[in-house]
Amino acid sequence: MITIDNLEKEIKEGKLKSIYLLYGEETYLIENNVKKIKKEFGECIKGINYILIDEQNVGEIISDIETPSFGYEKKLIIARNTGLLKKEAKKKTGEQSKLKEKLSKYIQDNINIINDSVVLVFIEEEADTKQELFNIIDKNGIVCKFDYQKPAQIEKRLKEICNAYKVKIDSQTIKYFIECCGTNMQDLINEIRKLIEFAGENGTIKKDDIDQLSIKKLESVIFDLTDDLGKKDISKALQVLQNLIYAKEPLAKILVTLYNHFKKLYITKLALNNNKDLVNSLNLKPNQSFLTNKYKIQSKFFDELELRFILQDLCDLDFNFKCGLIDLQVGIETILCRYCSGKVS
Repeated sequence: MITIDNLEKEIKEGKLKSIYLLYGEETYLIENNVKKIKKEFGECIKGINYILIDEQNVGEIISDIETPSFGYEKKLIIARNTGLLKKEAKKKTGEQSKLKEKLSKYIQDNINIINDSVVLVFIEEEADTKQELFNIIDKNGIVCKFDYQKPAQIEKRLKEICNAYKVKIDSQTIKYFIECCGTNMQDLINEIRKLIEFAGENGTIKKDDIDQLSIKKLESVIFDLTDDLGKKDISKALQVLQNLIYAKEPLAKILVTLYNHFKKLYITKLALNNNKDLVNSLNLKPNQSFLTNKYKIQSKFFDELELRFILQDLCDLDFNFKCGLIDLQVGIETILCRYCSGKVS
């Protein structure tokens, strides 16, 4: 297997391999590298030297490999979400299992022909590393797993994009940007491009620019609301709620997000009191580990009993709303006011 950085380096240097398996959760980076492979490959004429394969026509993959590219030196075949690399149930048989065996043997026996005539790219959401086909591809080509990027990796990529447009942004501002806009690479790229355009060449992206121009994730806004609650600033907390409603966030989604956030604060409180690992306790992904400090800070605003009462109030609100006993917006505002008045009980 190869790292994402090394894969990107090889493609940039024009070192195209004949077989690739790109799989994992970070779909933006997968698609970005597929674009780079296509660009390095050159002119693509669909049906001639450019073939698209999916689950519906995967049975034709060997035939497509063997068919000449008519007038072109090589053929680019993109096999997307074929299911060939998925883990199968034990003792499962069928056409796909037979195809896996046939394709594995074909690649093994004809690798020299493939090297001369084809660039074959498998794109999968998941892949079974113990499968024969996986090992055959790994032995004869390039396998790269695209996990969600960690904050430091995201920061590096965003910094490189800003540098390419001659726009300055410091490390603390990038961290704040990630906290506000999440860790989805596609969302971050869209938002940073907007900020780059605003800053202009030789300009600097500032925290205020992010506050004014970026679309913050609901989870990030809930952090802001909770900060206001912790400081007993009900007017600001209600203003944050009103802004969410004005932005057409569904009230039910706001309620669920509030519940999940306070549940995590409660778990944080328990984990810290019992010397438990916070990342594992909160079930955070590697690219979310930076949130631990924010949860630690906010958990200090509340004691365990307060958090339990808030969670119960949110559950009761959900029940009463579904029974038609209370308006959801009024219910959420009531809970916020009740906490800020110190009457949570």
